Amino acid sequence: MALTPEQRAEAARALRRAEHTATPVAPLSERLPGLEPADAYAIQQANIGRRLADGATVIGHKVGLTSAAMRRLLGVEEPDFGHLLDDMVVRDGAGVFVSRFCRPRVEPEICFRLARPLRGPGVTVEDVLAATDAVAPALEIVDSRIRDWRITLVDTVADNASSAGLVCGPWSPLTDVPDPASLLVDLVVDGERVASGSGTEVLGHPAAAVAWLANTLSAYGTSLEPGHLVLPGAMTAAPFVTAGQKAEARFTALGPVSVTFA
Repeated sequence: MALTPEQRAEAARALRRAEHTATPVAPLSERLPGLEPADAYAIQQANIGRRLADGATVIGHKVGLTSAAMRRLLGVEEPDFGHLLDDMVVRDGAGVFVSRFCRPRVEPEICFRLARPLRGPGVTVEDVLAATDAVAPALEIVDSRIRDWRITLVDTVADNASSAGLVCGPWSPLTDVPDPASLLVDLVVDGERVASGSGTEVLGHPAAAVAWLANTLSAYGTSLEPGHLVLPGAMTAAPFVTAGQKAEARFTALGPVSVTFA
């Protein structure tokens, strides 16, 4: 790691304050030119530790930047991962206040629920599908605590991969749905389709993103456990949302999922 422990601790505190106050901070990559991915993951883990100490529970992980559209949008070249916590869950069809976020976006994703553990290295797409109990239509609410979304890879990694909320629709047994790579989605905001995509946008197959996650986590001594949820990445670009808007993702085979912003 290139940063000192004091620098990592201060960066973590700055991001935690930004999240609490919904007031973004300047890019960490500009404030700390020596910031490397290992530092960024340490900063992420420090804030996850704070949230666990406050009573939250880890329910899974998310993979970010798996679609070419999102990598182009944010100017980065490789995936990243963050944690999903129980206090991030929003009920399907419910409302959420925009004021709790800095500048939110929404992403349609296929959420995986695991029945068996996945421990890298060497996890394959076939391993992921064999370990998956069910899938659900989902919207991830992403929000950067970095001002104006001026992020590099290390900025979003430190910021829990820009994750802020999870909205899941009904679960379907994996055996009852087509290959996740073949699923299509329309992202609809206030009744207007704003984006469309397919499962192939996610590293060629959503299960490939879950495999990448399991293999990457192994380097940190972490595995995916039974009951964990995994968001493998966005199937479309992620539009900004504002107060008064309703976002809905309409999936083939899986059905719709929605959230309203107040």
